[in-house]
Amino acid sequence: MLGYVTGGMRGQADSVLAEVATTLRAEGVALAGVVQVNETFDPNRACHMDLHVLSGDRIIRISQNLGSLSKGCRLDPAGLEQAVGLVEQALEAGPDLLIINKFGKQEVDGRGFRPLIGRALAEGIPVLTAVPEGHLAEFEVFAEGMGLRLACDPTGILAFCREHRRANATVQAGKPA
Repeated sequence: MLGYVTGGMRGQADSVLAEVATTLRAEGVALAGVVQVNETFDPNRACHMDLHVLSGDRIIRISQNLGSLSKGCRLDPAGLEQAVGLVEQALEAGPDLLIINKFGKQEVDGRGFRPLIGRALAEGIPVLTAVPEGHLAEFEVFAEGMGLRLACDPTGILAFCREHRRANATVQAGKPA
């Protein structure tokens, strides 16, 4: 199952997914993936973008400082690929759920976390992500009708995760060792 949130105010999906991940971890749900934590320190400058790797306590900076006059993309591809590698390792343990902070430009272009989302789905691991409005059409092509749009609200998202985590646990329990 592939659940996704979209819309809301700037940064809302990031904070909601982080809240959901914190709650699920406290409940003992085995998570793989990342949530984004934005550090705003100056209202006149772009924030730092960090990914918190859910299978541990690593935080990886995925933004780069291009200077105050820059208009280019601030994404640090090396930081993103480092996070992808750690999530790939975490998938080996067969988590209950994969949470990816965003199906963004890198994923639209076939890079970033896109291969891991596909792998998780193929292995029966439910996936939760956020999709910016500008990438919905590309995401829907990728999802091939499997995506379930969720309100950007922790209560509904937690219900989705709990329901599909249980379904995944049932499927995994039926597999031969």
